[in-house]
Amino acid sequence: MSSIELRAVEKWFGDVQVIKGVDLAIEEGEFIIFVGPSGCGKSTLLRMIAGLEETSRGQVLIDGRDATAEAPSQRGLTMVFQSYALYPHMSVRENMGFSLKAAGVAKSEIVEKVDRAADVLKLGDYLDRRPKDLSGGQRQRVAIGRSIVRDPTAFLFDEPLSNLDAALRVEMRYEIAKLHRSLQATMIYVTHDQVEAMTLADRIVVLEAGRIAQIGSPRELYERPANLFVAQFIGSPKMNVFPADAASGPGLPQGAAQIGVRPEHITPVDPGAGMMDGVVDVVEYLGADTYLIVDCAGAGHVTVRVEGDTEVKPGATLGLAFAPGKLHAFDAAGHTIRD
Repeated sequence: MSSIELRAVEKWFGDVQVIKGVDLAIEEGEFIIFVGPSGCGKSTLLRMIAGLEETSRGQVLIDGRDATAEAPSQRGLTMVFQSYALYPHMSVRENMGFSLKAAGVAKSEIVEKVDRAADVLKLGDYLDRRPKDLSGGQRQRVAIGRSIVRDPTAFLFDEPLSNLDAALRVEMRYEIAKLHRSLQATMIYVTHDQVEAMTLADRIVVLEAGRIAQIGSPRELYERPANLFVAQFIGSPKMNVFPADAASGPGLPQGAAQIGVRPEHITPVDPGAGMMDGVVDVVEYLGADTYLIVDCAGAGHVTVRVEGDTEVKPGATLGLAFAPGKLHAFDAAGHTIRD
């Protein structure tokens, strides 16, 4: 296992700065996930840690050692990419052991390490197959196994599940979570999928335009976002945000320019009995839940999460009551106003 620290790291491509002075300390055995919109710099930052991108300024430390100028092969890290990049003419066993063979490791040691990794990843029955005979999830497990056999100091994952369908992504999230518990290894993971981030991470790093917007546990980011960007990025459906003067009633924070409330913290009531009224525009039935998209005039469209068997129909007029203590207040600059 390895601790990793970034000290004021920057990345420039010509005159364009894409990473803007990032400081981050990752403890041994942590599962850290980078999230953010496209172009925020999350994959670039991961590649800087791996040594695949040069660090323009600042330092990358691995176990306290300055690794900024080290080649990727010297850092003791391993990376799993979105593409499986398996050799089609090799068996699963040969794919997993290839890097060890190229490094001159003894055959008996290669067999031992591949068998151990295959046992962890439940690939023992597939070691003699070729990649074309495997499912997408199995191929990704082989790619992960290829990393495990190298005994890295940390694992780096760059959107490893984005090529899989929805069912396989759920399965592989489970497998990666089990792998982290089993290996107790440091893992840094990039994804655009916040469900992956919320379910896998010890801490999430939210990036915005090359800077860290907030770092925290999934619960901290969801319940106490530092600013409007994090509040609306974390959570699905996203937090409702509207001008503070669009609502009325007790419990509204004072001095706020904008108010935020999550869909599950809104209850439909009789018109006039809540903090705002609106007309149901769309009803989205999802089984256990139903989302009501309510047109609330000055507040815009507000999403309300209710029980799946709701009787509410499009065109109905509702009052919307907000759960006490669940409102988020933001100043004119988008910063959270704390109580």
